Amino acid sequence: MSTDYRTSEGLRALLMRLDADGADAWRDDREARDLMCFAMEKYGALAHRHGMEAEDAAYAAFEVLRTPAVRRAEDPWAVVTRAVQVTLIADERAAGLVCSTAAARHLVHHDCHDARRIFDRDDLLCNYHPVFQLPAAEDEAELDPDDTPASTADEPTNAFQAIDIAVALFVRLGWPPQTARFALEYICTRLVLAGSRSTAHEYLRRDYHALAQLDLDRRGWAALLRVVLGSPEPHLAHTRVGHGVLQRILCDERQAELLRDDDLVLAIIRAIPGRARSSHA
Repeated sequence: MSTDYRTSEGLRALLMRLDADGADAWRDDREARDLMCFAMEKYGALAHRHGMEAEDAAYAAFEVLRTPAVRRAEDPWAVVTRAVQVTLIADERAAGLVCSTAAARHLVHHDCHDARRIFDRDDLLCNYHPVFQLPAAEDEAELDPDDTPASTADEPTNAFQAIDIAVALFVRLGWPPQTARFALEYICTRLVLAGSRSTAHEYLRRDYHALAQLDLDRRGWAALLRVVLGSPEPHLAHTRVGHGVLQRILCDERQAELLRDDDLVLAIIRAIPGRARSSHA
């Protein structure tokens, strides 16, 4: 005898029967198939509102329908509807932020804009993104007319040049060229997405995908982030260690000046992927 799964009590009865019948019931039971078709129809419009397909909504419903919480709920359909809505919102955010759905669930209520590629705008990245803006103390000082530089024709280093200079620095200190390019561009992409160095540092610190791609352990990855983005310690915020190599390059420090910084050179060398394991072999 079939149940009217369109009602909350009918849905509860069907779910309890499917749970009692075992794992294969969802695959073989006719009512289970009808229920999923109904879910596609019921949540299709909601899925389209979030840029998804009806099948995506049905899968989200399938995931929650198998949980004990739905069977025990006062209104099972209300629980399913809310769970599907939350999943679709997270999937939409994940597509925009270019991250996993699990990560997007934690960022749903954060003020994070969708990912934007560097070449989506005609203007240079450093000219409009606040991450690359660092007010200097000299900007507020009154300059004597006699102290004005003789030439102001040199253009400041832009974001693309900064990455190239940083890659060249890393390669010169022993990094494989492709690995150095991937590491720096990956960090810069996350930096633009996060909107601030502190937020990017906190996110990247737990980014195990990057560790696997670069063949780094957690200590080496943390050291690389400190080199590129600067130390997150508040008392170091206005020091060279706190600025990081990218910010120092954007402030027009040349490679020769960076190479004279023994602590920076040593940190870059120690962060070379596989170096720690090879040195212990």
